[in-house]
Amino acid sequence: QYLGKWYEIEKLPSTFEKGSCIQANYSLRENGKFKVINKEMLANGKINEAEGEMMHMDVKQPAKLGVRFNWFMPAAPYWVISTDYENYSLVYSCTNILWLFHMDYAWILSRAPDMHPETVEQLKSVLQSYKIDTDKMMPTDQANCPAEM
Repeated sequence: QYLGKWYEIEKLPSTFEKGSCIQANYSLRENGKFKVINKEMLANGKINEAEGEMMHMDVKQPAKLGVRFNWFMPAAPYWVISTDYENYSLVYSCTNILWLFHMDYAWILSRAPDMHPETVEQLKSVLQSYKIDTDKMMPTDQANCPAEM
């Protein structure tokens, strides 16, 4: 049910996403893992694309996945905190850098390029219930995106 295209509505800022029109497309691989293709439009109008692989880390917890975009790196957490599969998905990830810095990542995703502001606020309150600071969340520009994405 989760497969297909999701549009990024808001996120905690990250160094690996700088553009607009950010979206993710999930599909099933023959090996039972999932393929994810993230796309964004850069400031110069070029489309940046990254392909990754997702897998279940524990079959008893199907909402807790791991994702990696580089075969040399361990999988990072990709936890679906809440989703209705048809309209929204709330995703959390975190990483520790050199055991010195802890970084939280959170995304509000939608099946459509826009989301009602009330729904965004409700989803932020869910993140806050997990002690995730939503004050730094930034909206993703989904206007004037190329149709071919």
